[in-house]
Parts: sequence; structure tokens; C-alpha cells
Amino acid sequence: MKRLIFPLVALTVLFSANSAFAAGDIVAGKAKTALCASCHGANGIAVIGMYPNLAGQNEAYLISALTSYRGKERNGGMAAIMQMQAANLSDADIEDIAAYFSSLK
Repeated sequence: MKRLIFPLVALTVLFSANSAFAAGDIVAGKAKTALCASCHGANGIAVIGMYPNLAGQNEAYLISALTSYRGKERNGGMAAIMQMQAANLSDADIEDIAAYFSSLK
């Protein structure tokens, strides 16, 4: 029984810590999305078909995408525009924006 308890506790702590670090502030994220709205829509639903909807998108995916644009690691399509938009975002900004868009349905 003792052999089973330690791994369960370790997994619980690991998953709790991981979700705590990835959680952005939804309210702060909404305040940081004014520039996003021109292409992706005020509510995360794109007004022009060539731009992707962000509402309800996976938070981890949005963090990865914005971080890649900021680092100029993501190219093609509209990457040049997104690279400029993401260039001045901090890690906290990216987490907040991702939390906001992922919270929308």
C-alpha cells in the first residue's frame, strides 16, 4: 500500500503545479486583446474567413503559437504580422491572452 501512495501523491503534486503555472488571468487577457480583435474579432470569432477563430481554442496551443511567433520560429501565411504583434508580449501577457481566448465558447 505504501508503494502506491507515494506515486499517487507525486502525480497529484505534479499536475497541480503544472496547471497553476500555466493559468493566465482571463480578465487581464481580455484587456490585452484590443489589437487581436481587428483580425480575430472582438469575441474571438474572426470577421474575415482567412483569419482563424481564437474563441475556445486550447490554451496550451495558444501559448505555444504566440511564443513561437514572438521568437520568429513560426513562419508562413500571416506570420510576419503575428511576429510583429507578439514581439512585445511578455510570458504573462501571452498566458493571459491565451486564458481569455480559451475561456470563450
